[in-house]
Amino acid sequence: MKLLLINHYAGSPEHGMEYRPYYLAREWVRQGHQVLILGASQSHVRSTQPQVGVQIINGVHYCWYDTPEYAGNGWQRLRNIWSFCRQIAGDAKHLAEGFAPDAVIASSTYPMDIWVARKIARQAKAKLVYEVHDLWPLSPIELSGMSPLHPFALLCQKAENDAYRDADRVVSMLPKVHEHMAAHGLDLNKLSIVPNGITIDEWQGEPEPLQADLAAHLALLKASGRLVLGYAGSHGLPNALDVLLDAAKLLSQTEAGRRIAIVMVGGGHEKARLAARVQAEGLSNVSLFDLIPKAQIPSLLTCFDLAYIGWQRTPIYRFGIAPNKLMDYMMAQVPVLHSVEAGNDPVAEAGAGLTVAPEDPAAVAQGVLQLAQRSPDERADMGRKGRAFVLANHTYPVLAQRFIDALS
Repeated sequence: MKLLLINHYAGSPEHGMEYRPYYLAREWVRQGHQVLILGASQSHVRSTQPQVGVQIINGVHYCWYDTPEYAGNGWQRLRNIWSFCRQIAGDAKHLAEGFAPDAVIASSTYPMDIWVARKIARQAKAKLVYEVHDLWPLSPIELSGMSPLHPFALLCQKAENDAYRDADRVVSMLPKVHEHMAAHGLDLNKLSIVPNGITIDEWQGEPEPLQADLAAHLALLKASGRLVLGYAGSHGLPNALDVLLDAAKLLSQTEAGRRIAIVMVGGGHEKARLAARVQAEGLSNVSLFDLIPKAQIPSLLTCFDLAYIGWQRTPIYRFGIAPNKLMDYMMAQVPVLHSVEAGNDPVAEAGAGLTVAPEDPAAVAQGVLQLAQRSPDERADMGRKGRAFVLANHTYPVLAQRFIDALS
């Protein structure tokens, strides 16, 4: 098939997040399909922005549209979204006739790209597919406090309803969305669940060595007999890292807790504020490092004794979660401390660690101590279970085929 995938924030190993479009497309190309990804030249989640124009990365064709720079979630981001969608709408006839897709996939985080995808699909007489990352406008309403009557929320709601009405297929990364989507007009016979995952080749062979300063710090912690609780990923409000810092303060007050060293690696909007907290509060058991190349992630995670992933306590997660970093943790065979209340829990399902209540520093601190008190063999068994779970359910060859099956 010829697959046209529209994802404003599409990335690659060369550019950074979002990785899912690249890894799905690469598997589709390996299966013999042709793929064209349409992405914006400016994205807040990428580490490196692409050059405007056409680019081929490992057989995956990209077309990068020239969009304005932006910061934060204000009018500049809305202008960026408008620019991207407007340009693709203007190219609809060329894309429909020149590429002639068999399926057009609207896959940006926001739902408004369904309108331009629909325009192309109708002209090409192709299947229209809506891929759901997060439920918008429900996510900004419940996570960020946006009013349901805010013009942007109303725009998103119109787009979401149109997507469920007009799409031939809906693919969701979130597993518990059936009731919500049905309430907004979706015929559930159109729905397939295809979660996030990992690419196996990044976990084969010798991994890229960890950068020197971070490797030296981790080696020093190990040499001093400390147990490393690691976090690798975005430093944003949804990641509940303030809860982790509050738990670090509690751990520093006990002898057993002082054996735990917390290492946080990554970037994001909250990174500077979190670093200021660490310094101002004298959290000597916490160290922060900047974002590292994705190729170094396996080397980093093998240095963690335990891994943390946290979430806010919010009703939005009743629809399920699909975090990439959790798949990486489990592939690295690191026991996971999962601070969450959600419609699904891969850690509990796999037996890959311990789940505690969200937004509860005392529960996080106690969970860390419980995992630390387990024997090395018990923790290793958790790690093996996590990896086996991912290999069975969350590798991109498996997910890419499930996506193709959903189109049939």
